[in-house]
Amino acid sequence: MQLFALGINHHTAPLDVREQVAFQPDSLPQALNALVRDRQLREAAILSTCNRTELYCSAAQAGDVALTADWLARYHALPVEKLRPYLYSLPQPDAVRHMFRVASGLDSMVLGEPQILGQMKQAARTAEEAGTLGTLLGKLFQRSFAVAKEVRSTTAIGANIVSMAAAAVHLSERIFEDIAGQQVLFIGAGEMIELCVAHFAGCQPKRITIANRTTERAAQLVRRFDADAMRLDEVPLRLAEYDIIVSCTASPLPVIGLGTAERALKARRHRPMVMVDLAVPRDIEREIGELADVFLYTLDDLGKIVEGGLESRQAAVVEAEGIIDSRVANFLHWMEAREAVPTIRALRDTAERTRRHELDHAQKLLARGDDPQKVLEALSHGLTNKLLHPPTHALNQAEGEERRQLAQALSRIYRLHSGD
Repeated sequence: MQLFALGINHHTAPLDVREQVAFQPDSLPQALNALVRDRQLREAAILSTCNRTELYCSAAQAGDVALTADWLARYHALPVEKLRPYLYSLPQPDAVRHMFRVASGLDSMVLGEPQILGQMKQAARTAEEAGTLGTLLGKLFQRSFAVAKEVRSTTAIGANIVSMAAAAVHLSERIFEDIAGQQVLFIGAGEMIELCVAHFAGCQPKRITIANRTTERAAQLVRRFDADAMRLDEVPLRLAEYDIIVSCTASPLPVIGLGTAERALKARRHRPMVMVDLAVPRDIEREIGELADVFLYTLDDLGKIVEGGLESRQAAVVEAEGIIDSRVANFLHWMEAREAVPTIRALRDTAERTRRHELDHAQKLLARGDDPQKVLEALSHGLTNKLLHPPTHALNQAEGEERRQLAQALSRIYRLHSGD
């Protein structure tokens, strides 16, 4: 049996492509059953988040990977040629390592983020409820969760801020202790804003609004994060509604000027505002930072926080990768040992039949009145002869190199030591 993973994520595909292969939660059970049925897989689970769609499968042979890619494209009514450049497929050892890394937050858009672990647990529950999670994938998920717990408890993978987006949240929390009660406005819709929205969304703010010059890009983020949309020219009129403003556009001129900020503060009765300017050149006029109730942070401010966390986080990554390498080896060893289970079971069944046969014969002799001592001797000789007959017969029949290898195997199995 072969494990493999097939997927698309934020490393390999832009958001508009990822959206096209995302699975809705209520459609996952039907999709899992269709995947197992159509591709004749043994087991399957699907992890579908805003940043990745991955299929974890157990198949009779490795060749099922290409067919599974075709299934994914067809399920979403996409030409496979359009999807294939963004897909990655991972054979058994790499699939195991990948799942361990995903669960531990090492493959996330935000290094070390904890949300992905909960999403993986939900993927496992969904597959189990759909009846597509068997012994092998079930064990792999459980090992993934255990590895993630070990990584988080023994390394500093999640303890330090290493992204501008995380730093923006951190600085906002200095002013507003609870982000959940705040209204957040994001100006722009590029990659940096996407990262920031993802971070702030994890704090569950009261409202998220996306303002952008073009509505198409903003609409993608609005759908993904259940946010509101705003035209860029509305920002000066509605700025007072928001407690936190994060801006990153390509505008050559400031998007928020001093006068706009002053009017917003007056309307807010001087309740504090956090402004985070991630643009170069600046989106927010420098003078706004001098206002008493505005806490303005720039790229340089965020950069100092990130710089402080990078060194320790990278050291933690090295530790985490070492843990994962060790646990991958352990899991692959378990899989190899599992392949011997049918042979072990057959060997025990044969030995049990031999034991019962000899025991039945001995009981008949005792019932007849034979000497118990002689019956026991016959029983032990009979068991010994019948259990040793197959290996000795095979050794006698073998020749040359085959006999030498068989002799070595028997010596190892029975722990034999040749005399001098």
